[in-house]
Amino acid sequence: MYEQDVVVTTKYGPCPSFVACPDGPGPFPGIIFYMDAPGIREELRNMTRRIARHGYFAILPDMYYRLGTLRFDVARRDDAQAQVFLAAMRSLTNAMVMDDTAGLLGFLDAQDKCKPGPVGCVGYCMSGQHITNAAAFFPHRIKAAASLYGVGIITDKEDSPHHFLDRIKGELYYAFAETDRSVPPNIPGDLDKLLSKTNVKYEIKTFPGTEHGFAFAERAVYNTLAAEETWEKMFAMWDRCLKKG
Repeated sequence: MYEQDVVVTTKYGPCPSFVACPDGPGPFPGIIFYMDAPGIREELRNMTRRIARHGYFAILPDMYYRLGTLRFDVARRDDAQAQVFLAAMRSLTNAMVMDDTAGLLGFLDAQDKCKPGPVGCVGYCMSGQHITNAAAFFPHRIKAAASLYGVGIITDKEDSPHHFLDRIKGELYYAFAETDRSVPPNIPGDLDKLLSKTNVKYEIKTFPGTEHGFAFAERAVYNTLAAEETWEKMFAMWDRCLKKG
């Protein structure tokens, strides 16, 4: 396994990131891994490695880089800690993340081990909105995007991702938890209605008996069967969209 800490150049400055891919020259299709609100930690690096082992060049950017180096001990999470990383999450705008995505695509294009052309992405929690926007604002590049219990996909804001669904050319996969204080219960159904009016290929599933965060193995709410199904769905989508030709 090839893995390395790298720096991605963006319009806002250097963005520390972690990359992983199989040993060998490749090239391997690129996958952008947009983090959740608690930020960079070894759990996310291990998930990045899992993506890499499946035959991809995966990159995990530190989306809080504008604030310095933020690291949270999620296992000791309490209300005070949560307030800090939620404030960090709210410091990001959709426009900022799309600017960062342009830098990430530029970085991937410069890597010998990354296959030119179509790219996939995945976002957990706060980044469900970001993978949706990435697919809409970079339709010529993002061909397979996945969201796990994503927030902010449908809001009353002018820049809400749902306003741009008709721009998307790639495939989408959305997995939601049955019990989720961060995602209103109407969102999966409303998203389904909106996407059904487009030509986008998509799948939406709400997993019974799950809670927000069910795909993170280090959390008490981890649900093995649901988490593994999401991995299978993501890999199947990425394989058919990114490994052809």
